[in-house]
Amino acid sequence: MTTDCSTVTLKDNVYEVAVKMKQEDTGFIPVVEGRKLIGVITDRDLVLRGYAEKREGSASVEQVMSDKVVSVSPDTTVDEAAKLMAREQIRRLPVVENGDLVGIVSIGDLAVRASFEDEAGEALSQISEKNKEGMLR
Repeated sequence: MTTDCSTVTLKDNVYEVAVKMKQEDTGFIPVVEGRKLIGVITDRDLVLRGYAEKREGSASVEQVMSDKVVSVSPDTTVDEAAKLMAREQIRRLPVVENGDLVGIVSIGDLAVRASFEDEAGEALSQISEKNKEGMLR
């Protein structure tokens, strides 16, 4: 789990999120109020809800963020996290304690743990499956 997470707030805009993603070399940024997780923004959100809808760089974070966030608690097992990621078809999973963001678990985090390589591989395989329209999820 990564505990030193870059975050944005509702005061930030789409341009600032994109710059932060570039600086941090990530495609996933949690949206917080204080430490409370209220949403996430992915690079895909920026494309689909931002650029494809012709939003300007000054558009608010709230206009592009996903507010229905799948998360886990710190006591979630690696196996449970991998299964949840596969079921929900997500590559990153916020870790939340009492509503506060404490870290992020990624597919890469699962893969580096030798005893869980199979779970990470299975989760990634299911996440990357083609949907009915032939598009990668």
